[in-house]
Amino acid sequence: MAKMEVKTSLLDNMIGVGDMVLLEPLNEETFINNLKKRFDHNEIYTYIGSVVVSVNPYRSLPIYSPEKVEDYRNRNFYELSPHIFALSDEAYRSLRDQDKDQCILITGESGAGKTEASKLVMSYVAAVCGKGAEVNQVKEQLLQSNPVLEAFGNAKTVRNDNSSRFGKYMDIEFDFKGDPLGGVISNYLLEKSRVVKQPRGERNFHVFYQLLSGASEELLDKLTLERDFSRYNYLSLDSAKVNGVDDAANFRTVRNAMQIVGFLDHEAESVLEVVAAVLKLGNIEFKPESRVNGLDESKIKDKNELKEICELTGIDQSVLERAFSFRTVEAKQEKVSTTLNVAQAYYARDALAKNLYSRLFSWLVNRINESIKAQTKVRKKVMGVLDIYGFEIFENADNSFEQFIINYCNEKLQQIFIELTLKEEQEEYVREGIEWTHIDYFNNAIICDLIENNTNGILAMLDEECLRPGTVTDETFLEKLNQVCATHQHFESRMSKSSRFLNDTSLPHSCFRIQHYAGKVLYQVEGFVDKNNDLLYRDLSQAMWKAGHTLIKSLFPEGNPAKINLKRPPTAGSQFKASVATLMKNLQTKNPNYIRCIKPNDKKAARIFSEALVCHQIRYLGLLENVRVRRAGYAFRQAYEPCLERYKMLCKQTWPHWKGPARAGVEVLFNELEIPVEEYSFGRSKIFIRNPRTLFKLEDLRKQRLEDLATLIQKIYRGWKCRTHFLLMKKSQIVIAAWYRRYAQQKRYQQIKSSALVIQSYIRGWKARKILRELKHRKRCEEAATTIAAYWHGTQARRELKRLKEEARRKHAVAVIWAYWLGLKVRREYRKFFRANAGKKIYEFTLQRIVQKYFLEMKNKMPSLSPVDKNWPPRPYLFLDSTHKELKRIFHLWRCKKYRDQFTDQQKLIYEEKLEASELFKDKKALYPSSVGQPFQGAYLEINKNPKYKKLKDAIEEKIIIAEVVNKINRANGKSTSRIFLLTNNNLLLADQKSGQIKSEVPLVDVTKVSMSSQNDGFFAVHLKEGSEAASKGDFLFSSDHLIEMATKLYRTTLSQTKQKLNIEISDEFLVQFRQDKVCVKFIQGNQKNGSVPTCKRKNNRLLEVAVP
Repeated sequence: MAKMEVKTSLLDNMIGVGDMVLLEPLNEETFINNLKKRFDHNEIYTYIGSVVVSVNPYRSLPIYSPEKVEDYRNRNFYELSPHIFALSDEAYRSLRDQDKDQCILITGESGAGKTEASKLVMSYVAAVCGKGAEVNQVKEQLLQSNPVLEAFGNAKTVRNDNSSRFGKYMDIEFDFKGDPLGGVISNYLLEKSRVVKQPRGERNFHVFYQLLSGASEELLDKLTLERDFSRYNYLSLDSAKVNGVDDAANFRTVRNAMQIVGFLDHEAESVLEVVAAVLKLGNIEFKPESRVNGLDESKIKDKNELKEICELTGIDQSVLERAFSFRTVEAKQEKVSTTLNVAQAYYARDALAKNLYSRLFSWLVNRINESIKAQTKVRKKVMGVLDIYGFEIFENADNSFEQFIINYCNEKLQQIFIELTLKEEQEEYVREGIEWTHIDYFNNAIICDLIENNTNGILAMLDEECLRPGTVTDETFLEKLNQVCATHQHFESRMSKSSRFLNDTSLPHSCFRIQHYAGKVLYQVEGFVDKNNDLLYRDLSQAMWKAGHTLIKSLFPEGNPAKINLKRPPTAGSQFKASVATLMKNLQTKNPNYIRCIKPNDKKAARIFSEALVCHQIRYLGLLENVRVRRAGYAFRQAYEPCLERYKMLCKQTWPHWKGPARAGVEVLFNELEIPVEEYSFGRSKIFIRNPRTLFKLEDLRKQRLEDLATLIQKIYRGWKCRTHFLLMKKSQIVIAAWYRRYAQQKRYQQIKSSALVIQSYIRGWKARKILRELKHRKRCEEAATTIAAYWHGTQARRELKRLKEEARRKHAVAVIWAYWLGLKVRREYRKFFRANAGKKIYEFTLQRIVQKYFLEMKNKMPSLSPVDKNWPPRPYLFLDSTHKELKRIFHLWRCKKYRDQFTDQQKLIYEEKLEASELFKDKKALYPSSVGQPFQGAYLEINKNPKYKKLKDAIEEKIIIAEVVNKINRANGKSTSRIFLLTNNNLLLADQKSGQIKSEVPLVDVTKVSMSSQNDGFFAVHLKEGSEAASKGDFLFSSDHLIEMATKLYRTTLSQTKQKLNIEISDEFLVQFRQDKVCVKFIQGNQKNGSVPTCKRKNNRLLEVAVP
């Protein structure tokens, strides 16, 4: 036999007992204590054989992660600790590998977690089945059908904030590979009475509150609705808001889910219009009006609501008004019209609202089925998930027709559970070759017959009473029950009890009691007849059929005059009975899997376990009965291979390896342990153990043996560790000795080598010093000869220079004398021509002297070298006007150049920015003149030096151009929030002033424009490119004390990076994009309460007003 892989087991590290079949002793007290012990340790799942018992923890537990899904994937049911994933995996693998259709039945009372359990089953199946675009779409549609049905079919009750008020059965269809193809949903008994009336502390269906809370203003206006819940009579106000529930967010989720499932836009709008019509029906009120014949006729008090309903649904107002005031009865060829009094009118209004909503819900289920149904016609495998109401028992005889129907359904489910469980047990015994023995159990078929018998059943008598002519009341129905069911052992009433006993004060006169499998339930007979009739006047059906609204018209086909059917419609009881029969027939064709949900307390609080409440649920769920049926034969069974692998260490012959077949090994093991033969039986592939004590004995022996083996392993390990340590020490000693000998020889060699080097260095030093002395002597001799030669050459040079100077003086004297002589000669020759050109010469000489004087005076009157100094000497002569101006211009350019030459590169950049600011804002923005004298600093926060912003500095790798605190204007109310404004070479960033965390990052390529007013304020808007990621929340609106500097630097940086000029818009009105809306920012003059600080205020959805002093 090959070595098997050791796996974990249900019995390992078990808290309490993981499978109630193994509980010893078995009674109600030990059952509850075991559940409580596991619940206190966050073990909310427990098995009863193949049944999963789930206790609602009322909090999130880390047991549903993707890692958990992988843990339970393709694992044996009992291989790991109890979990809903184990049952889901077992059902899915049986469907995929064994081609068996499956159904998962989830039961429990409201608040026990049935809906969450069904979601977990579906999510697990979706996670483990195949992948692919089409498969993922089918899985997404199946999962997204839940939010839609929950919105329209769930409500807040005193027991549960998300209570399912309808029964749901979903068939998920798979192909031969196990990939989902589609699904079909069936709904049972929607609690439509909740539409018109809710018990105290409860709400109407979720969709009404979600619509009013989450719909846009535009949609509400279209539906003529208001957000105020108090405006609608059908909505209870004491529980309108639920803690932890965001109706607005849930409405968006529902709309998204409808789109994913496949609802078209006009279909979704039609559904919401019907919901709005139901809400408005509750606001119609009636008043009595006397007629000539003395009878009262109902009239509508305020016709505005009726008018809005008619406009919404496309119904003629007069037709609907008449339907609320008159009732037409047809009998053969005759029509009789009677007036409705106020009470009948209110009944008609509520009946219409209930029918309209109920039929809308059925239409929704059918529409979802159209979208999620399998598109192929290949043979399909089916997994059904049944999420249906659990057994309901209210106190103070508050149990009515709805509870009666629900409990009837649970009786049928209990019946099929016992039948299928026994059938499964018997099939396994036959399959394994174990003799089947009869098991005694309580058969609740007698209770089902009491309710559903076609002749004497309670439902049959209720239908008969509803169809009987004459006066029909709930009291006459009770009298009939007393006559027919008086002798039935599971039926009790005051009159039936009086025939056998003197008196029973626990039974009121208007009640009857049924002994269900889960206990006695007292039913209040009031309302049975009306709720079973579920009557809607034909006039209202015909009025609905005449509606211009396509959906509403399709919901009332019986209103078509061409298809008038005088036959009375089936009662609610008979419809539900037929649905339950169909469901039972469907379930009997599938392999069942059960999840029993239990609510630990009524406070919906975590870590609270109410034993009385849990005991009550254990009784009506029949869990002890389940355990007794499961362990009536053999309490535990296991395949031979894992059994031998788990207990083989208890026998020397099977430990550590068994070479033969696994069954033979188990036989040897059990014979060695001397377990009585009557305590076990050998099947074809499994060992069957009768008593849990035998299993626990095996576990105790295994635990003791594991401790002994652990001791043996420790002993052997310690010996091996000591031997290994000794050998290591011995080897280390040899290595150390070798290394020491090597070290000693190396050290001796180094000493000898060092001594030789010292001697060599002394000898070399002596020789070097001797050579140095010789070289120094030779150098001194050479320097002396050079000095003497230099002095001699100097004397010779000075003598030659003196001679040359004397010769030059002589030549210069000759030249001067010769020049004077030539001058005298020329003057004598040209003196005769001087008088003819005297005037012109004098003019030119005078002009030359004036110009010379002008330039000499200008030299002394020059202004300062400051470029801003506008002083300039006055013009002395008119003819020098153009010269004077040109000199002024040249001088100004020269001194500007001299001034610029003094600048550093950083100062040049600052003046370039100042020049850019002048071109952008001079004579355009009133704030500009005050900014001229302020130097542009850029980094006002000194992020590199301040340790507070170390985290922010580390997050930014680029050079920071601007770091300034600005006020970011809130888009919703105009209030401001401080933010750090950072500008780098490529991005614009906003960070939180306190934490330094970056809130927004905008690439400069996404900045399209900067807008500001022309007034003396610091507000400006940064517009972002539409469609970009940064523009998802809209543009930014800021306020800053350094507006001119920030806009200039943003303009220059954007131009440098994108090579495109940033558009600077200066206007007292401009548009800003806030999310999906365009808001106008308008600047006005006003007196400020807080001095000279501008204020910003949101006027409406389209206007943001800034008051500037």
